[in-house]
Amino acid sequence: MWEPKETGSTARFRGLAPVSRNTAWAAGSAGTVLRTTDGGSTWENVSPPGAGELQFRDVEAFDARRAVVLAIGEGEASRVYRTGDGGRTWTESFRNTDPKAFYDCVAFFDDRHGLAVGDPVDGKYRVLSTGDGGRSWRVLPSAGMPPALEGEASFAASGQCLVTSGPKDVWLATGGAATARVLHSGDRGLTWTAAASSVPAGDPAKGVFALAFRDARHGIAVGGDYRPDQASPNASAVTRDGGRNWHPSERPPVAYRSGAAWVAPFGSVAIAVGPTGSDLTTDGGHQWRTFDAGSFDTVSCTRDLACWAAGEKGRIARLGITRTP
Repeated sequence: MWEPKETGSTARFRGLAPVSRNTAWAAGSAGTVLRTTDGGSTWENVSPPGAGELQFRDVEAFDARRAVVLAIGEGEASRVYRTGDGGRTWTESFRNTDPKAFYDCVAFFDDRHGLAVGDPVDGKYRVLSTGDGGRSWRVLPSAGMPPALEGEASFAASGQCLVTSGPKDVWLATGGAATARVLHSGDRGLTWTAAASSVPAGDPAKGVFALAFRDARHGIAVGGDYRPDQASPNASAVTRDGGRNWHPSERPPVAYRSGAAWVAPFGSVAIAVGPTGSDLTTDGGHQWRTFDAGSFDTVSCTRDLACWAAGEKGRIARLGITRTP
């Protein structure tokens, strides 16, 4: 079961970046950024000054001092901030000036190279790139991006619509169109290929909401229909070939899930979370079972055997895992 951590906040945290079982960052509504260095016993509000009108939906942290947060929204509401001193000071390193652009997620390959992705502009997904840890960003050429489907977009629900594995591989989750797709790039976002997933789509509320890859080949996708009065059958899928082919889970989560994470170093264990509960798989995403009924939007696990989850009403929790002989 999750162990709740009192944050003293009422923000909805869809951005989460744990560094270890002791250090974690969370980013959410009303421009809120929190940081803990004592396992969640206390949280420091390190929100960027003047950001109260922004909606932070993603955060990527490299350690207790360095982090990047992404704000979503149309036009100039989409921004990126960076800190190198634990959140005492922040620098706005990107502000979107294209009224047609809307950024959703950010992900890093290492502590220097990263991407941010936005919904399609002029028929293709918009991708930003950084090579200096988020200090500066540039829009990548769109020539290597396949055309977007009609109505296709990504979901800024958990900071996991864009994920990386290794030095160059990155995947992008989509929904809203007739088919929910997963796009893959093996060259840090310069060229992409698209593959259909088995997760239901065909509606602006449906699609793949989160991806998780444990290496360059093995991945899981979760999503469904985020409307609480709609069922979400077949809302998870697995790949064993780097996202070229996706297969439906034999026993998917029972409802819409917005976040997913592999439990390192257990190769076949992963967690999915959503507003109606948390699920566990021990066979690489084929069979899922619910283990908690609490509401969370996003989940992430660290290499020192701790998983963190965050969501509405300031909810943040940690799950400690013990390695057995």
